[in-house]
Amino acid sequence: MADTSLDFIHPGHPLYDGELELRFRVLREPLGFARSDVKFPFEDDSLHLVAHAGGTAVGCVLFHPEDAHGGRLFQMAVDSSLQGQGLGARLVRALEEELRRRGFRHVHLHARAPVVPFYERLGYAVYGEPYEEVGVPHRNMQRDL
Repeated sequence: MADTSLDFIHPGHPLYDGELELRFRVLREPLGFARSDVKFPFEDDSLHLVAHAGGTAVGCVLFHPEDAHGGRLFQMAVDSSLQGQGLGARLVRALEEELRRRGFRHVHLHARAPVVPFYERLGYAVYGEPYEEVGVPHRNMQRDL
């Protein structure tokens, strides 16, 4: 993982197709969704932070600004072979640093139930009632930056 770089990219960047493929393999394919279900309508207006090694996207996290002060972290994905090695935390921390630099003050997200402890370790707190999204139990979480 030492040779893994983090870069902010945009749709159309050479790493973008790899980011979409990673998001599909990690987040959508296991739930039976099609490749066409991976894109969001607000992709172009979101920040895309991609971890890559040797030209291959191995991790990503996105952020969609909802107002001048905050927005939603979404589509957090790390290649299954690298999960549990700290890359996800590195992505979230780097994204938060950039958001603070841009003047954002808070972040919220929709966490799949199994990854709630991961976000709690990063300082996010659960709020509201459990719910189902994309057929999976979720919790809303938030954090001040």
